[in-house]
Amino acid sequence: MAKEPSKQTRNNRGFYVKMRFIHRRQAEKAFCYRYSKWVLWFSLSFYFLSYYLITHHKSPNSLSKTTVSLSKSILASRALFESPNKKIPSSVFAVQLNDTRVYVYDLPSRYNTDWLSNERCSNHLFASEVAIHKALMNSHVRTMDPLEADFFFVPVYVSCNFSSVNGFPAIGHARGLISSAVKLISSEYPFWNRSRGSDHVFVASHDFGSCFHTMEDVAIADGVPKILRKSIVLQTFGVKYQHPCQEVENVVISPYVSPERVRSTLAKSPANGQRDIFAFFRGKMEVHPKNVSGRFYSKRVRTVIWEKYGGDRRFYLKRHRFPGYQSEIVRSVFCLCPLGWAPWSPRLVESVVLGCVPVIIADGIRLPFPSTVRWPEISLTVAESDVGKLGPILEHVAATNLSAIQRNLMDPAVSRALLFNDHVQDGDATWQVLRALSGKLRRSRRRSRFSSE
Repeated sequence: MAKEPSKQTRNNRGFYVKMRFIHRRQAEKAFCYRYSKWVLWFSLSFYFLSYYLITHHKSPNSLSKTTVSLSKSILASRALFESPNKKIPSSVFAVQLNDTRVYVYDLPSRYNTDWLSNERCSNHLFASEVAIHKALMNSHVRTMDPLEADFFFVPVYVSCNFSSVNGFPAIGHARGLISSAVKLISSEYPFWNRSRGSDHVFVASHDFGSCFHTMEDVAIADGVPKILRKSIVLQTFGVKYQHPCQEVENVVISPYVSPERVRSTLAKSPANGQRDIFAFFRGKMEVHPKNVSGRFYSKRVRTVIWEKYGGDRRFYLKRHRFPGYQSEIVRSVFCLCPLGWAPWSPRLVESVVLGCVPVIIADGIRLPFPSTVRWPEISLTVAESDVGKLGPILEHVAATNLSAIQRNLMDPAVSRALLFNDHVQDGDATWQVLRALSGKLRRSRRRSRFSSE
């Protein structure tokens, strides 16, 4: 891996960007009127061209790649992520995202790519922080000129510090690592200071998102770090009621599930194949849910499932890990998705992409990308207090509207929206993130400057 730039080199780069920023501001006002007319003409051209392409062209592959060639770099992080010789995206793609532009900070590798020495970092359930970074580095929305950016992505991986005791991600270092990154970019570039971070984007893909703790009571007590409270956080955690861990501008994203692994499972057992398991769940179900800290796991929900249905032949319940559990999901009609410590679970994504009806048991959960994924049409929601009635509830659905739900699940756009890919694809999870950001362009300093002038 290449050496990090020296401090002198990094200071020179920061000075260059600052001076260029000052010079650019002086020229912008005189140019603005001519630029605005050109933008209006160009936007109208894009609109009519997009309409023509949509109505006259049917692509045989709706998952066509939408990345462009990027300049070579001597930095290890770029060498790891950038992929040359990609096709330029269509104008339709740009119009759908309001021509959103993102600048990706080139942080020292200790903040991100050094963690990839452990291959779990890019494949576990919190790996969306890696996947989004990788996709943006290869995306046409990325700009190499920060003066052209609407948003600034800060690639810090905080979920890859795996405990040597139990193997779970330990995120006690997260606040310090993020604070260090912000201190670095605010000292070397002018962009954080001019907006106080309101156009800067971070990922918090673990249990309670931007509170950076795995236990809810501690997460609530700590709250969102002050340094992030004006920024945008992409997080897996979200609820419909007031909660300290979402007291920040946020976008609820899907948990990471490997698309390669999904494709491998479906190659062996197609999603439209036979389903001989009525209701499935594999995971932690404690007989005595109160742990040594005095906390009750899953609010006792999983314990009730085990006690009530552990001996029911309709329910395929397993308490131990099995690497090939996706082969069980693809055989199941209903897949139980109860809360754990947090309300969300990767089972939500795995169930949908493998054609199993997700049964969501997590009161008040806010689900990812609802404008594309119409969750009420592809899933069931059961109140935590009704978990003892699961049997009759599922039997009723099976006898009434199950076939309609399954048809909705087979829509490829639904599965596509929940999976992250190495390169942004039209409609995939990173595209959904960009679409959400394009709805927050009021935070873009570049856009607001032009509109005010």
